[in-house]
Amino acid sequence: MSDSTLVVWDDGLSSYDFGRDHPMQPIRLDLTMALARQLGVLDTAGVEVRAPQPAADDVLALVHDPLYVASVRRAPDDLLGRLSLRWGLGTADNPVFPHMHEVSALVTGASVDAARAVWEGTHQHAVNISGGLHHAMRDRASGFCVYDDPAVAIAWLLASGAQRVAYVDVDVHHGDGVQAAFYDDPRVLTVSLHESGRTLFPGTGWASESGTGDGVGTCVNVPLPAGTGDAFWLRAFDAVVPSVLRAFGPQVLVTQHGCDTHALDPLANLRLSIDGQRVACGALHRLAHELCGGRWLALGGGGYEPVQVVPRAWTHLLAEAAGIRVDGATPDDWRAEAAERGHEPAPTSLTDGAPALWTPWEGGHGNDDPVDRSVLATRQEIFPLLGLDPLVAAG
Repeated sequence: MSDSTLVVWDDGLSSYDFGRDHPMQPIRLDLTMALARQLGVLDTAGVEVRAPQPAADDVLALVHDPLYVASVRRAPDDLLGRLSLRWGLGTADNPVFPHMHEVSALVTGASVDAARAVWEGTHQHAVNISGGLHHAMRDRASGFCVYDDPAVAIAWLLASGAQRVAYVDVDVHHGDGVQAAFYDDPRVLTVSLHESGRTLFPGTGWASESGTGDGVGTCVNVPLPAGTGDAFWLRAFDAVVPSVLRAFGPQVLVTQHGCDTHALDPLANLRLSIDGQRVACGALHRLAHELCGGRWLALGGGGYEPVQVVPRAWTHLLAEAAGIRVDGATPDDWRAEAAERGHEPAPTSLTDGAPALWTPWEGGHGNDDPVDRSVLATRQEIFPLLGLDPLVAAG
């Protein structure tokens, strides 16, 4: 299905580094790109790898308070940290690191460059695995996120003439920063499937959070109980995402692919496999072609098992965007590099060998499973606002 794909990458993106003991380790990016290269994904016909340009202050200001941007810029020199703490910087989640503004602006610029390529038609798809930092707010760092690159990329698309942009977030954490940026904007549909805020940061993302003002009905949340695995997660996805996207009719699809839904992720409690994550990725790719003429911007996100999970999950994302499929064993050279850098044995297979099957949604009657109850709550909240029947299965 792919025509041309831009992969926005530069080794400097790995400098987004909160320190050795922080959960977000940049090795996850390096090992992803190494695996994709060794499998030939980046050499696929139609794939271009290009270094990004940093986002300028006026682009950051599409979403972020200029005073916040100025604070990020001076944070490494704020020795006492008093000014930084006001903006959520210098905390355990968001410790200050050298060149924080410059590196964060580069990550954001990579997502804007990817959005530009898709909107201007130089490439059908574009991927920034360093992006997807969906928790940052207008004037505050949050949840390992300094600048909200998905929100900035979407705001850039709107400023460039897009009238309908859909954002689908499959990270284990609620995409609260992107939701907040467009909560009253009818031009942006935000969809987030995530572990329930009852058991996981940031404690938001309930079905009742459906937008405000002109944006009512364009905010969709599916909170899922801890322990949800492939079968019920994919059932929830299938019961909500295709229907709301088709009803909204986006011109561009932006997706966030945090792979911290995996069973091995140390910070969360869902139980997905690499195989289940790949099924979701393929479904979003197909929806981009069905609804947006293929205009698809895919971003990384969370993922805190940097050897066993992230490189495989995002290599499948890159392969999906390139229009190919990778299976079988991981390359010997990659396993050696991963084991040396990660100080643990590397996975030998590109998948977990899971069936990743699900039962399609058949309506809201008699479904007493906690996941089905959550899905039904979302459908009852959102579907009537989009002209859909919450009890009718998708066609």
